[in-house]
Amino acid sequence: MNIVVTGAQWGDEGKGKIVDFLAADASVIVRFSGGANAGHTIVLGGDRYALHLVPSGILYPDKIVILGSGMVIDPEALFSELAGLEKKGIDWLGRVLISDRAHLVLPSYRRVDKELEQKRARPIGTTGRGIGVAYAMKAYRDGIRIADLMDEDRLVNLEAEDRAFVEAWRDRLSPMSVDLVAYLRSHRNAYTLFEGAQGALLDIDTGTYPFVSSGMSCSAGAAAQGGIGPRRIDRVLGVFKAYSTRVGNGPFPTEFADDSPGSLSSYIRDTGNEYGVTTGRPRRCGYLDLVALRYAVAANSIDRLVLTHLDVYDELAEFEACIAYRIRGRLVEDFPTSIRDLEDAEPVLRKFSGWKESIAACTSFDELPRKARDYVAFIEEYVETPITVVSVGSDRGQTIVRESPWTRS
Repeated sequence: MNIVVTGAQWGDEGKGKIVDFLAADASVIVRFSGGANAGHTIVLGGDRYALHLVPSGILYPDKIVILGSGMVIDPEALFSELAGLEKKGIDWLGRVLISDRAHLVLPSYRRVDKELEQKRARPIGTTGRGIGVAYAMKAYRDGIRIADLMDEDRLVNLEAEDRAFVEAWRDRLSPMSVDLVAYLRSHRNAYTLFEGAQGALLDIDTGTYPFVSSGMSCSAGAAAQGGIGPRRIDRVLGVFKAYSTRVGNGPFPTEFADDSPGSLSSYIRDTGNEYGVTTGRPRRCGYLDLVALRYAVAANSIDRLVLTHLDVYDELAEFEACIAYRIRGRLVEDFPTSIRDLEDAEPVLRKFSGWKESIAACTSFDELPRKARDYVAFIEEYVETPITVVSVGSDRGQTIVRESPWTRS
């Protein structure tokens, strides 16, 4: 059985925790897109693990994790991350594989990335790690894949700095290389998780372009870049938070207007630890955008939703969610393509009563306060998709499963 876990907002939805939780029943976990600009945080027994390139299932000692064909990999970042895991007692050798079709991020890419961002009249807000340049070089057909590491004809056009970089890392990368399609074909009866990076609204085609990631962060990326075809996907899980966040520049219709100390924005950021795993940048915070969520569900064929960070609302007497936009006086209920429309959009909000008690110890949906259940039910009705997993805390065990994702429909 093949399950895709994708972000249903602008990234940072808690996919890492959910993939880690579901990986208990999986044999193989494939990260199909993105690079070291992504960050997934997993909390296990009080220990916090920050992952950037390595798929979230690595914390289980018997799982195989694979960096997929759609990824762009910085070897320095990868082996630094693996060394950090090793220091924490995680034995990764032989369990971390890399698709031979994945591309490398080279030193010159990072330099070009920063130069391009500095020249933009309206910066995108990239992390400067060379991710976008790596994808551009891939499209130019000048990129270097894992399969090309020993191919002198592919390396001949590289700058001296990049050539030396490849030669320094190829002996460590080559033993990890795998033909992903062949590997998954030989393991076609296994339970396999496909882990996305960023979120649906940052996808290069379906996101808020040009303020998007350079890769495929939509669920379709699992088929295009995960080593299987679209008819082999059994289920798509969309992960979203009880509120919305965004990192970097770009339109954010439901962003809180007041970001001062003591504001709701500040409270949400600090309570939800809304700081970038990769950059440490504070995330922009706002109301849950149900218009955007419904769009993400439709654009990604999401058939089950996973709600995270519900516990962040524990202390609030009331809160709100966006159910429509008002754009230059016009009521809009569908997510616009135009950046100008999104920037001009004013959220139409609906109020909800808070539950004013901790839900961290709840182990079943029925144990949640009625007002929390009512909020979940409203979201389900609005987006016409069931919420089958609810996270009530950062630890792996603080997860309520209403329906196992591994159950076939």
